[in-house]
Amino acid sequence: MELLDVREKIETIDKEILKLVADRTELAGTVLELKKAEGKSIEDGGQEQVVLNRAVDYATELSLDIGSIKQIYEILIRMNIERQHELSGEGNLP
Repeated sequence: MELLDVREKIETIDKEILKLVADRTELAGTVLELKKAEGKSIEDGGQEQVVLNRAVDYATELSLDIGSIKQIYEILIRMNIERQHELSGEGNLP
């Protein structure tokens, strides 16, 4: 296998990751509507911890750097919270 081949595979994986991030962020609208219907606020520390714990557990199973995975998921959670604030008219995003 050539270096170029490996780099092309990495590029393909990166595109897949970004598509999944976009899909995840797109679900923020659905989450927001369900939270509104249930009278819940956008910020939900309990659920955020559930997501972080799940990510750390899976990272452990895959022998990934737990600290890095936790940081990635903190960013993903923040992105979804910001998107929900934006969709509710409270956000700072364009």
